[in-house]
Amino acid sequence: MPPRSQFTTSPPRAVEDALKRLGANLKTARLRRNLTHTDLASKLGVDRHVIADAESGKLSTGVGVYVGMLWSMDLLDAIEQVADPRADEVGLALSGLDERERARSGGGPSNAF
Repeated sequence: MPPRSQFTTSPPRAVEDALKRLGANLKTARLRRNLTHTDLASKLGVDRHVIADAESGKLSTGVGVYVGMLWSMDLLDAIEQVADPRADEVGLALSGLDERERARSGGGPSNAF
């Protein structure tokens, strides 16, 4: 058995908190729709324990389960805002710096592969 990564055994607090919030939000959405773990699991083709794990924010639960839960409750549109490149102010600023540096050095985009 491969060794467990430090990330999965001791994730950063912010990651752990975000998953717990997401899980709690998904649980609230499920309950508001009067769905059981079994109802949701059946729709996604997973075991009901997988739904319970996601709702508790278990780090090892696959991202596909979280996205599937959003889809099954008609909440998938909200995921388009996650890491939207148009809203990434830091990334846009950094890419602008790269372009200015290339312009100053006389180098354009590289065509080398």
